[in-house]
Amino acid sequence: MLTARIEAAFRLIQRLPRVVWTWVEPNLNAFLEARLPLIWLLSLLLGLGVAVAAIVFRELIGIFQLFWLGTSSELVFSAAQSLPWYWIMAGPTVGGLLVGLLLTRLEARRTGAVADVIEARALSGRKLSLRQGLLSAFVTALSLGSGASAGREGPVVHLGAVLATAIAWRASLPEWGRRTLLGAGVATAISASFNAPIAGVLFAHEVILGHYAMRSFVPIVIASAAGAVVSRLWFGSAAAFLVPTHQITSFWEFPAFALLGVTAAVVAILFQFALFAAEYAARAIHIPLWTRPLAGGILVGGIAVVFPQVLGVGYEITDMALWNQLPLAIMLALIVVKTVATAITLAMRFGGGIFSPALLLGALTGGAFGIIAASVFPTMASSQGLYAILGMGAVAGAVLGAPISTTVIVFELTGGYELSIALLLTVAVAHGINQATHGHSWFQWQLEMRGLFLVEGPHRALGQVTRVMDFMEVLDDDAEPVTHDPETGAQALKPTDTLEAALRAFDKGGHDRLPVVDPADNTRVIAFASHVRALRSFNKALVELSEEEHR
Repeated sequence: MLTARIEAAFRLIQRLPRVVWTWVEPNLNAFLEARLPLIWLLSLLLGLGVAVAAIVFRELIGIFQLFWLGTSSELVFSAAQSLPWYWIMAGPTVGGLLVGLLLTRLEARRTGAVADVIEARALSGRKLSLRQGLLSAFVTALSLGSGASAGREGPVVHLGAVLATAIAWRASLPEWGRRTLLGAGVATAISASFNAPIAGVLFAHEVILGHYAMRSFVPIVIASAAGAVVSRLWFGSAAAFLVPTHQITSFWEFPAFALLGVTAAVVAILFQFALFAAEYAARAIHIPLWTRPLAGGILVGGIAVVFPQVLGVGYEITDMALWNQLPLAIMLALIVVKTVATAITLAMRFGGGIFSPALLLGALTGGAFGIIAASVFPTMASSQGLYAILGMGAVAGAVLGAPISTTVIVFELTGGYELSIALLLTVAVAHGINQATHGHSWFQWQLEMRGLFLVEGPHRALGQVTRVMDFMEVLDDDAEPVTHDPETGAQALKPTDTLEAALRAFDKGGHDRLPVVDPADNTRVIAFASHVRALRSFNKALVELSEEEHR
């Protein structure tokens, strides 16, 4: 009996590798068929490359700044204080003239930003131009180096996405792979720019991809980690903002934290309205493109003569708010003038982003709120710096529409992990009120201005992205020519018509099949499009998106 049991156990052990292989083989085959080893390797290379590009971008800002302020550091306000008023005005004015001339020369209406990256992800067939992306980064570095009141995060994100699409297209990756690599480039840009690798990963999923997928997570983490390592080797491992240790004085403060969230939401909403209004006003002014940044530079320079704190990215002023070094009156005034200066900067076609201004506005809002709270409840209120940290996350999270990644970014930028509960509450309240008022983030508003309504769900975007050429049945070259007479009023489609327009045409006339005419000759039929194939194409795209989000 014992011998039989031993023999049975031995046979089981012999079969075990085969059983394990039967279990592992389909998963391994799927892993290889999806080309994940290549995507992981490309993510590593991309992370290293984007980190180097982000470092070059930051150093380039310092080089341009050196000619004007005599320093390449981020202490822009301290350097500007020692300069005469006409020299302060000279930086944004001359910089605006050069930016305008470059935009005209390059035939570009504006520089790239985060909204362009989201659009490229939504329009999976669109490739970001490497040449235009590099030139956009150069123009933005010139803008920020000459004192434009904007952030550097949007341009770095766009630069990382440009490099990602260049690699993805050369590697002939599938659509989901291209989108994953796009997210990896964005994660690296955030990681390398702000020394915040965890936030980079979350930002790529929350803002760019719009979902969390298991097979996209690993390559994005690889890229973000590689970017953080390279960035820390160059800039050091310190967080972007060095803040003193803060702690919550009393749990009775949590109503005050919620009230700060409400206040931050008001600031975020007014900031976005200012951006909207400035953009509309700039579009209504019919002047040559090269004069727009020049006019904007004169206006920003004039503001900076009185408030030099508005110049540049603004990290120094954010640090001062965190260290309780700004009086209440100055903080309240800076909330207004920084909003105005940033709105003018972006509307007049300087290069830059909104993340750093949002952080600064949040720190000023929180700091001012902290001073007022301490005057009302002197024995219970925490320090002004603690409220400044909470305000940073609340305003930035509401403006960007990214409450989770913004919360983590503030953690990593300040090292303030002990404030997690208060920060989450403040960010959530601000984000909720902003959504109730605006309904979407600043990036989504920019996309809607271009006719891309991602906030309404993937079906709306697919209807706008998918073209008739994607599902039409092309006529054979040797087939008998077919003509179309537009004079009869008969319905016909063009290859570039959207799926949404095609479905409306099918429904309006009750057609099962419509001719597709040559765009250059609307009498020559080059293909036919059927209602069934259109719906099948639409359903297939929806299924692929759903699969991508759950794998």
